[in-house]
Amino acid sequence: MGRGQDGRRIGCTQPRRIAATSVAKRVAEELQVELGAEVGYQIRFQDNTKRDVTSREIHDRWHLARAETRGDQMLKQYDTLIIDEAHERSLNIDFILGYLHRLLPKRPDLKVVISSQRSMPRTFADFFTDTEIVQVEGRAFPVEDVYQPPLDKYERLADQVARAAEDLASCDPLGDTLVFLPGEKRDSRRR
Repeated sequence: MGRGQDGRRIGCTQPRRIAATSVAKRVAEELQVELGAEVGYQIRFQDNTKRDVTSREIHDRWHLARAETRGDQMLKQYDTLIIDEAHERSLNIDFILGYLHRLLPKRPDLKVVISSQRSMPRTFADFFTDTEIVQVEGRAFPVEDVYQPPLDKYERLADQVARAAEDLASCDPLGDTLVFLPGEKRDSRRR
């Protein structure tokens, strides 16, 4: 589509480090290029991009919200930014969206794509002017949410996950399981 040309990059924010690395690897595989060459990723404390990389997966919590906007306030190295999983609405996503809202009148050449689940497009379209909503139907699978409280307040998280997986496997041994875990928990005993 003519993007990522003339020394400019396509950037794609991801909500988690593992998503940034795995998406970059997948895109590099599909384009049959070396990871870090034409497609790379940059996350906190790790930069797997060469100077002439044209597409870069960015971990949004750190990289775009802090490092990129400080060093390149007009984001001139990019001609396209894809904000993936925007419906997660973290403080960093809100910061990025607000930043882009102010930046776009000054950078009409910058193309922004916001990827979100089906319930959110109108919210994002109302926030930005001159927008187009494109709905892409993906595969839909039936999903059932199952919550399992700890046996007691001292049960380790790993034990809770193992117990939940065993319980689910006894109900449906062929089903897939996706486990949502809390973020990093700081141990108050560590200093």
